Amino acid sequence: MDRRTGAVRHQQFTDITTLLEQGDTLVMNDTHVSAIRLFGHRPTGGAVEALLLRNGPAERSFVAMVKPAKKLPLGSTIEFTEALRATVIADDGDGLRTLQFDPIANLADQLDVAGLVPLPPYIHESLADKERYQTVYAAVPGSSAAPTAGLHFTPEILSQLDRMGVKRATVTLDVGIDTFRPVTADDLSDHVMHGERCTISAEAAEIINQSTGRIIAVGTTSVRTLESFAVANHRVSSGSKNTKIFIKPGYGWMVVDGMFTNFHLPKTTMMMMLAAMVGREPLLSAYREAVEHKYRFLSFGDSMLIK
Repeated sequence: MDRRTGAVRHQQFTDITTLLEQGDTLVMNDTHVSAIRLFGHRPTGGAVEALLLRNGPAERSFVAMVKPAKKLPLGSTIEFTEALRATVIADDGDGLRTLQFDPIANLADQLDVAGLVPLPPYIHESLADKERYQTVYAAVPGSSAAPTAGLHFTPEILSQLDRMGVKRATVTLDVGIDTFRPVTADDLSDHVMHGERCTISAEAAEIINQSTGRIIAVGTTSVRTLESFAVANHRVSSGSKNTKIFIKPGYGWMVVDGMFTNFHLPKTTMMMMLAAMVGREPLLSAYREAVEHKYRFLSFGDSMLIK
């Protein structure tokens, strides 16, 4: 999709070598899915699901998205397996709780055995190989979901782009609650972003800042990271921060010229971001065309390049 004219073309992803040019810089989110989904029960027998998102402040603790959150107040206990028991030590709001596991010598091993890869809820088959839900360039543990726009890339495609003179830089944003929580507020200014950890290394910032062509982000998480560290036109700083940036129509772009993204559902922050880049009506027109052509949506669906 041409972000200036709204014109749409239909091509294969392998045509990427005709869509990118020498001097362009491709920015990819190298986060690695390391979150763990556990199933257990309360002392009363009620079922509990916990998605461990990140390490908590206390020893053996994790910040987790839990269900049913209303039935897990401070002090609640959960038994996941005979060896894995946890206590709610903090109510972080919005379905989040900090869980502290009972002392155990091999906690990491027990979590690895008992935990499941947090696949999207519309994927009903179990995953025998945990590395199948990763991008080929995933490197930094900490994410609760894969940055799925990057799932289309293969080592062969990346090698082709390298030979073409397309530069590559990796940033890191750990995909969390802000990425997949829908927008329920009638007024976008009332939507609350909880924050996701993101990082740009000094090396990546140098590559981005020296770019002579377009800066093309792979996925909405890469977009949010780049714009969160923007200091001037096509320039970013390095560092780490907890970003709460919400890119919506009217946003003043500073770094990103285009992006790869999968097809998203209505009432999501991702759709608001796309509307900010191309305009609401051109976006809806493109999506109507995608639906007519039976494009697949969501994590394992088709790809859209806006440039």
